[in-house]
Amino acid sequence: MTVPVIFGPTAVGKTQLAIELAQKINGEIISADSMQVYRGMDIGTAKPTLAERQGIPHHLIDIRNPDEEWTVSNFVRESQNSKVKIQNNGKIPIIVGGTGLYLWSLLEGFAFPITPADKEVRARLEKLPPPTLYSLLSKTDPAAAAKIHVNDKKRIIRALEVFEVTGKPISELQKLRLEEPRQFSLPAGRQVAGSEYVLIGLNLPREELYARINARVDSMLAKGLIDEVKGLLEKGYTKDLRSMQALGYKETIEYIEGRWTLELMTEELRKRTRNFARRQLTWFRRFKDVKWFSPEEALKALIR
Repeated sequence: MTVPVIFGPTAVGKTQLAIELAQKINGEIISADSMQVYRGMDIGTAKPTLAERQGIPHHLIDIRNPDEEWTVSNFVRESQNSKVKIQNNGKIPIIVGGTGLYLWSLLEGFAFPITPADKEVRARLEKLPPPTLYSLLSKTDPAAAAKIHVNDKKRIIRALEVFEVTGKPISELQKLRLEEPRQFSLPAGRQVAGSEYVLIGLNLPREELYARINARVDSMLAKGLIDEVKGLLEKGYTKDLRSMQALGYKETIEYIEGRWTLELMTEELRKRTRNFARRQLTWFRRFKDVKWFSPEEALKALIR
C-alpha cells in the first residue's frame, strides 16, 4: 500500500488537500503537527474544526493537555500505531503536517544532524546580553541551561537557535541521537509493514505564500486567538510551559500582559510566521524523492 505524506510550509493548504484526498481514496489522516496534539489549542495551531474535517477521521489531534509531554518518540510510535489501525480497517493512511523534525524522524530515523546554522536567528540573538540569553534558555530548555555556564554565549545561542529552528530543545534532540536511532529508524526505501511512502511537498511563490500567512494571522485574531490564550491561562496553564511558548501563543501573551500593543503583536506574529515558513522549507529540502506541487496541482497528481 502506498502511503501519501503531505508536507509544506504553514498556510500553504496542506489540510484542505489532505481532506479532499481522503474523501476520494477512502483515507484517514494522521497529523504530523507538534502543536495540534494539545487540547484547547485550536485557533493558534490552525487545527481543522470538526466541520472542516468533513467526517474524515483525524489521528494525533487533541490527545494531550497543554501541560503534558509529547515528544518526537511519542509521535513516531503513535503514528505507526495509527497507520496500522487504519490499514487494518481497510483504509489508506495519509500523513500530513508541517513539523519537519517529526517527519524526518518517521521516514529517516533519528540519526540526523540536529540543524544547520541559521544566520538570521543567530544575528538576532547575538544582540542580546548573556544574562538575557541564559534566561531565555532556562525557560525553553532547562536541561541544557543546567549544563551551560551563564556567560558561555556561543553555546547558549546555539541551543536557542536549535529550539527556534526545530521547535524542540537541543537536550531532547541530543538524547534522541544517542539513545534511540535504531529503535524507530526505518529500512531503506521507506517501506514499512508492507507500505511505501510517497512524499508530496506543497509550495507557492514567496509573495503568494506570505500573503496567505498574513491573512491567516488576521483570521486567527478574528476567530478569537486572544480569548483562547486567556482561557488557557485562566485554566492554570502557565506561560512557561513548552506548549505555551509556541508560535502564536507566546506573542499573544506579550499582548495580554501589556508589553506589546495589538498592532505590534499582529506584526510580530506575521513576521515570525513568515520566518517559520522559511525554516520549514529548509527542513523539507533535506528529504529525497519529493514530488513538489502547488496546492492546485497536487490533488490531481496524487490521485493519478
